[in-house]
Amino acid sequence: MNAPEHFFLPDIQATADLRQLAIRKVGVKGLRYPLALLDAAGRVQNTVATLSMSVGLPPEVKGTHMSRFVELVEQQRAPLNVNRLLRMLDEMLLRLDATSGEIELAFPYFISKAAPVSTVESLLDYEVRMIAEKPEGRPTELTLEVVAPVTSLCPCSKEISAYGAHNQRSHITISARLRSGMTPEELVRLAEEEASCEVFGLLKRPDEKWVTERAYDNPKFVEDLVRDIALRLIRDQRIASWTVKSENFESIHNHSAYAEISGENAERTGR
Repeated sequence: MNAPEHFFLPDIQATADLRQLAIRKVGVKGLRYPLALLDAAGRVQNTVATLSMSVGLPPEVKGTHMSRFVELVEQQRAPLNVNRLLRMLDEMLLRLDATSGEIELAFPYFISKAAPVSTVESLLDYEVRMIAEKPEGRPTELTLEVVAPVTSLCPCSKEISAYGAHNQRSHITISARLRSGMTPEELVRLAEEEASCEVFGLLKRPDEKWVTERAYDNPKFVEDLVRDIALRLIRDQRIASWTVKSENFESIHNHSAYAEISGENAERTGR
């Protein structure tokens, strides 16, 4: 039988803890939830996100209130963008009386693409991750990450072969800690422009010819992919720090080729 509403229930989480050990992150992980997003054109896109939400816990407090994380998500009815995610982080810290915390969302994100010759349109899915974090005693940080599938063609194979060259699908991961606003579409486009060729959801025969020849004319090692993308990220002052990874699922091996590069962008002032 449920207790009457006026019946007193002790709040054990709010009691004192005598071990005097602070916890850097405590909260919920793997929370799957339907979510509405605003894309670069301001259109609403519905997806399902996996969320992790946590706060820092002072050494004298026994526990946090787990239900308040889910309550916060339940109240997010407006389509989410970067600014609303930051407001959501502020609200979480306020609700849980915390001075540090983090919200991470991972979700499939769809972009409509036109085929290069026929211009037939189709959707392509990308993996996107957004992390809003308030470190203890430091300003809030926002990180945007995308995983973009592309085509890579081996320069060595092209050079040594009388005809043809081995090519494969690659996954390029770009993670950028931002100083100012940036959209998933921008990071995806950057990855696709620096690949041997981009990939599409739907192609007709003239399109297949175009992408095959485009990749053949633009061979790149896994090292070329991460370096060329890094040069683009270095020039973008909206980005404070970045990491680029490329995994090439080799068509002639039963293993992948892999490269990773990271860096920080000094903030320029004046001209």
